[in-house]
Order: sequence, then structure tokens, then C-alpha cells
Amino acid sequence: MAEKDDKRPPSRADAVRGAAVQAFQATAGQAGVTRERAQELADELAQAAGRFMGALDELRPATAEEIRALREDLTALDARVAALETAAGATAPAATAKRATAAGKAPAARKSAAKKPAAKKPAARKPAAKKPSAPRAAD
Repeated sequence: MAEKDDKRPPSRADAVRGAAVQAFQATAGQAGVTRERAQELADELAQAAGRFMGALDELRPATAEEIRALREDLTALDARVAALETAAGATAPAATAKRATAAGKAPAARKSAAKKPAAKKPAARKPAAKKPSAPRAAD
């Protein structure tokens, strides 16, 4: 008979306690999934915001400071090219004109190469138009 005492039906308090534990466990599992999905969405949003800011950065015009820095870099490169040309002994007028253009001076006008005139072809003749006949006298 001791066996029957161990399998007695749970009391109402035990049943309520068990149901509450199951509810908490189910809710905790769902909360973990929800929290992970919320974190994924937040990461995606941060990445999209970064791409948007990068696109805006590329579209904006250059500032005066950026242009000034580019000019300084160009001047430094011009000096290096001039030093290399001097060392190589090749100081051609074309190279000088290119350096002057790069330094911000007005570019020299280019002369077009002389071209030979093309051989003239005889013009195609069209047949002469018919002359209108004499006007008729009205009867």
C-alpha cells in the first residue's frame, strides 16, 4: 500500500506550480529567439546607415581644404617630375608645357597638323528638269 501513497494525485498547489514553471520556461525560450532577432535587425540597420553615410560622403562636393591639399600634392609631384627630367637630361618643351598646365597656368594652344587636301571627285550630274509647256489658252 505504500506504493499507492507515492502515486497520489498532485495537489492543486502543485499543479499550479508546475503550470507556472512550464509557462516561464516557454516564455524564456521565446524571449531568447526574439532577443536574437532584434539584435540581427539592429546590426542590419547599423550596416545600412553606414552604407548611406558613405554614399552621401561620395556625393558631396570637395571642400576648399581638400582642394588645397590636392594642389599641394600636385605641386610636390610636379617638382619630383622636374627633378627626374633634369636628371635624365630630357627637358623637352612638351614636358614643360605639361608642367605649366598642371601648375594651374593657361594651357598653350595646340597647332593642328597640316592635312593634305582630299582629292576632288566630280560632282554627280542630275538630269535637267523638264521645262513646262506653254500655257494653254482658255476657251
